[in-house]
Amino acid sequence: MNVETLTPPPSLADADTLIADMGARARAAAKRLAVATTAEKAAALHAAAHQLRAQATAILDANARDMAAGKSTGLTGAMLDRLRLDDARLGGIADAVEAVAGLADPAGAEIDRSTRPNGMELVRVRVPLGVIGIIYESRPNVTADAAALGLMSGNAVILRGGSEAVYSNRAIHAAFTAGLAEAGLPTDAVQLVPTQDRAAVGALLRAQGLVDIIIPRGGKGLVARVQDEARVPVLAHLDGINHLYIDAAADPEKAVAIAVNAKMRRTGICGATETILIDRAYPAPLAIIDALIAARCEVRGDTAIMALSPHVEPALSGDWDCEYLDAIVSIAMVDGIAGALAHIDRHSSRHTDAIVTDDAATAERFLSEVDSAIVMHNASTQFADGGEFGLGAEIGIATGRLHARGPVALEGLTTYKWLVRGTGQVRP
Repeated sequence: MNVETLTPPPSLADADTLIADMGARARAAAKRLAVATTAEKAAALHAAAHQLRAQATAILDANARDMAAGKSTGLTGAMLDRLRLDDARLGGIADAVEAVAGLADPAGAEIDRSTRPNGMELVRVRVPLGVIGIIYESRPNVTADAAALGLMSGNAVILRGGSEAVYSNRAIHAAFTAGLAEAGLPTDAVQLVPTQDRAAVGALLRAQGLVDIIIPRGGKGLVARVQDEARVPVLAHLDGINHLYIDAAADPEKAVAIAVNAKMRRTGICGATETILIDRAYPAPLAIIDALIAARCEVRGDTAIMALSPHVEPALSGDWDCEYLDAIVSIAMVDGIAGALAHIDRHSSRHTDAIVTDDAATAERFLSEVDSAIVMHNASTQFADGGEFGLGAEIGIATGRLHARGPVALEGLTTYKWLVRGTGQVRP
């Protein structure tokens, strides 16, 4: 594939034709993947990882073009960090693809079985979803992650990446499909929409009968558009307005270490903490503020927090509902666990929320009552990641309630069917 040339924008009718053709080819590829053995899929993933390493120069050159364009158009530092590839990050992408090859294959796995009084045997087994449309922004690693997860779970994927990473995505896709071809699996199993025109996104969202589920991965605007326009089911990944609650019974050294890591390890990922809540009875709140400021984090606080340090900026009402994805954090004092739970209930995006405390009963109340996809005790929210959960690469963090929740990896890309075996039973 020539990653130097952008495909001209299609007309609305052309976009529908384009997606219909891609969907039909994906459906045919999905039928092949549904019967592929675990060994065949693993071999294809190892070949794809090899090609990602072998084509590293072309991929990094393509990424340099995207980075230059991003800087010229004013992408934020956080967005540029998401976009940037180097030898280490590209190596990590290839490693993640190989890691998926080593995971348990969910397709065909037995969930449960039972025998009815009439002797019929019922077995529930996992099966691929079919064809998955994945719409994402900024991060070129999603191209490889989504391709690997789709392949290993037996699904065909249609990828539509953001314009910020167009050259990187095309180079990664070219390498990945070269691996599929080398291993003898259909390259139509992993397709990349060849235009950045929004008409193609609309056509993908309307592709009933060709696409089985849409997974958006990006900001509020993208997710809102997908949810509003989609005519196929959507597995939503909303923003990460994540909270860290420092309880009165928190160990001060532990609280500082977790707070700084949760906010500052990588500010541009969805698992970064955006709001810190501190119990009014906690004895050392200033140490947390000072440590964040020393780490070059801008601190915005309520009146009580501002009173502790002259370096704290006032938090406005919108700060409590903001996913900064930057070196900015909002901090508020709350009245114990009840105050923390009330604040989180009002402002959390249901992604990841955490508590730091050495009080087991308070920790269990937090874990039980916070209604988020991931709830943590004495751990950084930066662990909200499929790889850290032992799931390998992930397609995103699902924040809704249906089908899958939290890190969506191989198992989350399957559904199930019932196999019923009888010996001639008829219903009376």
